Amino acid sequence: MKKIVVLFVLTLAIISCKNDSKKEETSTTDTPAFTTSDNYQTIKGEFIYLADAAVLKGGTFIYGVKIDEKMHELQAKVSPLKRDEFDMVPVTIKAEINPKPEGTEGWDEIVTIKEIIEVSSPTGEEPLKIESGS
Repeated sequence: MKKIVVLFVLTLAIISCKNDSKKEETSTTDTPAFTTSDNYQTIKGEFIYLADAAVLKGGTFIYGVKIDEKMHELQAKVSPLKRDEFDMVPVTIKAEINPKPEGTEGWDEIVTIKEIIEVSSPTGEEPLKIESGS
């Protein structure tokens, strides 16, 4: 009888461990967003576009942004809110995250914007400006 109880307890322990590891894998991923039903991710971060580079930065991630029509649309919405050209503006977007193409420079992962959800005013203090004295 003891062998049956021990076998039953071990079986339960193994089954519960398998379920826990699957839950841990999905909950411990270092993604900044959640997957939506249309397979795009909703990402909240700060956006900046300078000359030939666009970046989306969050608390635990930094992505390059694909320069296309949607990125320019986001830039048009962000521009009036910027206090200076180097100000990063909080945004929420739906996007597709892909690794950068082989043989190219830049960030390891590239975001392709699919939908602009929200653009907020920058928060916090104004950027510190340092001027050189002549």
